[in-house]
Amino acid sequence: MAIENNNVVALNYKLQTLEADGEKAFVEETTTENPLTFLYGVGMMLPKFEENIAGLNIGDKTSFILEPNDAYGEKDDRAVAQLPADMFKETGLPPVGEVLPLQDNEGNQFRAVVVDVTPEAVVADLNHPMAGKTLNFDVEILAVRPATEEELAHGHAHGIDGQSDH
Repeated sequence: MAIENNNVVALNYKLQTLEADGEKAFVEETTTENPLTFLYGVGMMLPKFEENIAGLNIGDKTSFILEPNDAYGEKDDRAVAQLPADMFKETGLPPVGEVLPLQDNEGNQFRAVVVDVTPEAVVADLNHPMAGKTLNFDVEILAVRPATEEELAHGHAHGIDGQSDH
């Protein structure tokens, strides 16, 4: 079965970034025991990622590159927040490089990376960690099946077999 909209897809991938010197830097990879499983064509994945696996079948392998504009965008130097040091009086000031779980006024959760710490403020980078990066994917398709009515109603896959709980 070829990958198309409203299919559940399970795949393995290896993600590397392409560095300025042309070298690849390892980011992450899945395993057959814990593959990436998702509902194809409903906006869960990067559009260009889906475009590159459209029509593939079980066992197919492919490699592709996503430029920043097709992935997480360019890094925005203005996307920083000055968080008052008082916010951290219970936990202590975080070190540079720590990832902070944050929430906006609408309740949306996101992460920011600490880039500077002063006695008055913690400066956090709000860019996605992959912003500005060129992504190199190596992908192998493990399973493709039609989504169940429940998965379509929920807008996400319920595992490779469609039976996994939330």
